[in-house]
Amino acid sequence: MAYESRAPELRDAPDVAQVLKANRLALARLMTVRLLIGVGLVAVSVMLQRVTGADSFFLALPIPVGVGVLIMTVWRAVYGTRVFQCEKVLRHYPLEFRPRVLLKRAKWTEYGDVHHIRVTTRGQHGAPLMLAVNAAGRRRWPEAAEEGAWLAGDLPFGGVLVVPGSNAMLFLKPADWDKTARRREEAGAQRIARAHQAGLHRMTNRSWMMRRGA
Repeated sequence: MAYESRAPELRDAPDVAQVLKANRLALARLMTVRLLIGVGLVAVSVMLQRVTGADSFFLALPIPVGVGVLIMTVWRAVYGTRVFQCEKVLRHYPLEFRPRVLLKRAKWTEYGDVHHIRVTTRGQHGAPLMLAVNAAGRRRWPEAAEEGAWLAGDLPFGGVLVVPGSNAMLFLKPADWDKTARRREEAGAQRIARAHQAGLHRMTNRSWMMRRGA
């Protein structure tokens, strides 16, 4: 039987611990590579200047480049990754399969690509447009998501999307926070309390993706 034809209740949900571990490792590798590049550029420049004894602009050029890489690495780690926030969401919401994820467009930022998506559910209409960023800092869109993915969360508040087979994990927030305010107000005490516990009750300010007009 083809994977797509299986009933949602028969699908095997991803192992949350494994998904989180894979994304932590991916984030660590990304940050390590970028840090090594930054430190390497500075070290090579200093070494060449000492060996040659030359005070050359071209020999010194890798230093500001390397420092820039280090600064952007730290900046991106703080503002562009969501692994730990996703972990909090996954503690409070179960994974539920959604049969289709529509990618509308993507926008490049220094923190990572911001994807505009809709997460659809059969028999339901009016799915809000969501902003999604890869929790581990990767830029590419996981194409397998368009065949269905696992959602943890409450869309008017936000959530986490896990793509089957790849362990790709995306952090979600409504594209227009103000436009979905009424849905949150009408959600009921239990849903609102749960969103508070998961840290989804307010607009995330520490990310480019949550700024007005993104």
